[in-house]
Amino acid sequence: MAEAVLEVVLNNLSSLIQKEIGLFLGFQQDFNSLSSLLSSIKATLEDAEEKQFSNRAIKDWLLKLKDTAYVLDDILDECATQVLELEHGGFQCGPSHKVQSSCLSSLSSKHVAFRYKIAKKMKKIRDRLNEIAEERSMFHLTEIVKEKRSGVLDWRQTTSIITQPRIYGRDEEKNKIVEFLVGDASVLVDLPVYPIVGLGGLGKTALVQLIFNHERVVNHFELRIWVCVSEDFSLKRMTKAIIESASGHACEDLDLEPLQRKLLDLLKGKRYLLVLDDVWDDEQENWQRLKYVLACGGKGASVLVTTRLPKVAAIMGTVPPHDLSLLSDNDCLDLLKQRAFGPNDEEREELVVIGKEIVKKCRGVPLAAMALGSLLRFKREEIEWLNVKESKLWDLQGENCVMPALRLSYLNLPVKLRQCFSFCALFPKDEIINKKFLIDLWMANGFLSSNAMLQTEDIGNEVWNELYWRSFFQDIEHDGFGKIQKFKMHDLVHDLAQSITEEVNCCITEPSPSNRIRHLSIYGRKSRVVGSIQLQGIKSLRTFLTPTSHCSPPQVLKYGMLRDLTSLKRLNIRRCQMFNLSESFQYLTCLEKLVITSSSKIEGLHEALQHMTSLNSLQLINLPNLASLPDWLGNLGLLQELDILHCPKLTCLPMSIQCLTSLKNLRICSCSELGKQCKENTGEDWQKIAHIQCIKVQNCRTPFGGGRGGEDGGGYYVSSLFCFQHQ
Repeated sequence: MAEAVLEVVLNNLSSLIQKEIGLFLGFQQDFNSLSSLLSSIKATLEDAEEKQFSNRAIKDWLLKLKDTAYVLDDILDECATQVLELEHGGFQCGPSHKVQSSCLSSLSSKHVAFRYKIAKKMKKIRDRLNEIAEERSMFHLTEIVKEKRSGVLDWRQTTSIITQPRIYGRDEEKNKIVEFLVGDASVLVDLPVYPIVGLGGLGKTALVQLIFNHERVVNHFELRIWVCVSEDFSLKRMTKAIIESASGHACEDLDLEPLQRKLLDLLKGKRYLLVLDDVWDDEQENWQRLKYVLACGGKGASVLVTTRLPKVAAIMGTVPPHDLSLLSDNDCLDLLKQRAFGPNDEEREELVVIGKEIVKKCRGVPLAAMALGSLLRFKREEIEWLNVKESKLWDLQGENCVMPALRLSYLNLPVKLRQCFSFCALFPKDEIINKKFLIDLWMANGFLSSNAMLQTEDIGNEVWNELYWRSFFQDIEHDGFGKIQKFKMHDLVHDLAQSITEEVNCCITEPSPSNRIRHLSIYGRKSRVVGSIQLQGIKSLRTFLTPTSHCSPPQVLKYGMLRDLTSLKRLNIRRCQMFNLSESFQYLTCLEKLVITSSSKIEGLHEALQHMTSLNSLQLINLPNLASLPDWLGNLGLLQELDILHCPKLTCLPMSIQCLTSLKNLRICSCSELGKQCKENTGEDWQKIAHIQCIKVQNCRTPFGGGRGGEDGGGYYVSSLFCFQHQ
């Protein structure tokens, strides 16, 4: 992770040096010396990344380095923003306009004060980096030159992901459980509950998926229901989840009693199969209350439970639990070979011999074999396989066999992919993650960059594909066109993501304030009110996410919530009907993109928004009572993109829009009156917008119908409110 952060900072430094921004602001020498210092530190980071798992001092050193790099990145961002303001004011700062020192004398006292402030920050950060560089010598780190390659492998359909991989070594157990469900369970008087117990990564979910879709099971049961339980076993949540799985439709957020009646109507007298996957709750009362409702089913109705905890199995089970066995070394070898060699690849004997030694370290756990097989894909040199076999990560004390295998896979990732993977710790365990939403967050945080051949979003798809191919993602869901839409992470893979980053934090209740946090999500029932108290001490926040998938959207954003988030670059406010952000907006001078959507109480934009002088994108979506846009809109001189979608009461644009000379894209969708006013050549507002390079006026079929590259298209509203930085 530290290497990925430094790479981003070095790229930003290089960009500023190339544009001669340092020369213009008087910091060229500082930029050059910082670039040299960071490059020398970066050369030893590959060694440090591996040793941090067994050496706490190195881990602490890497954290200090990352913190300092983030601070430097914020300083560079301030410099870039200052230059944008100067250029908007008429100064030419690019390389084709060599700036003499005398030019700076013509700048206002405000800009002189800026140079003085940045100079002090620059000295402080340079001294801090020198200290960190000196500390490095204590760890005797060596420079490791990795083979240079592109960020992701080419995605080749012929040798890529096996969407339904064969499950090894489970036929006997599968047949035993299927036989029980279609045979013995049918004659039992009480509702049979069959627990399947095993450690993480052993394949409990994979086995039950196989059973759930078995032909005999499909034909035997009238209704099949699957619920991923995880740690939240609250009666209301479980009742609602079972209803939604059984009916195939979203369920209203009703009180518990009507929910239970609805569930009784769905299950009464039916021979159903209910799978409760990944249960952790060991409170007997919670299960007994749910079981009472489930008992309404017909003869032969059954429940399968997967859990790691024997105590859970003892509480829930009505028949002896099935303890899932470890795989044999031969089965693990078959699984490793399936991942390491493609269907058309030759299984070289000398590599298979080493593979036999590697799988012994898996100790019968299929997730470890899968991770190692994915790691070895496209590695065809004996030394590469031997390096995996002899890695020191296997010798860490107090760990199961899976985590060292996963860490090996992580360390084998290209630097940019490591950052994208660790960012996934932002989501809670067992969360169904929208692929496009995640890629948008990667893009917004500057983890991805386009090249001459591919756009940034295409790069994001390749990054996701490679992480999936390497077994970091699983349980994919497709849309109606066969494209991957959603996925999950195994909870041990999630543990890995959490263990390698401290700046990404997912809180189930209240966050613990820390200056180290850069990306934060808050989940839980208490997140309906989001206020500044939750964000105190988290002043360098770049991502703030409050999803709706397990909780109601926040109805109140308290005053002052955004006051300290001065480095925030991107803000999305959705379905927040009461928010007092008027004064907070004036502090967001670095904000580059603002999206306000699905808020019926908004009738106009507060004047504090005009202080967002860095804003280059404004999206107003599904605001049914927005009646006018302010004349001060023309003060947003850097605005390049304006989207107005589904704002039916908006009938005209302000005259000042003519002053927005940087505005390149205007999109108006499903605003009937405004659309007429902006009709080319004949509309009354046409002359106000004729200077804009690209104008689209259209009628969208649905309120959220595929916005142009924005968060609000494609029907994947995952967040209630999220704020994030785009470098």
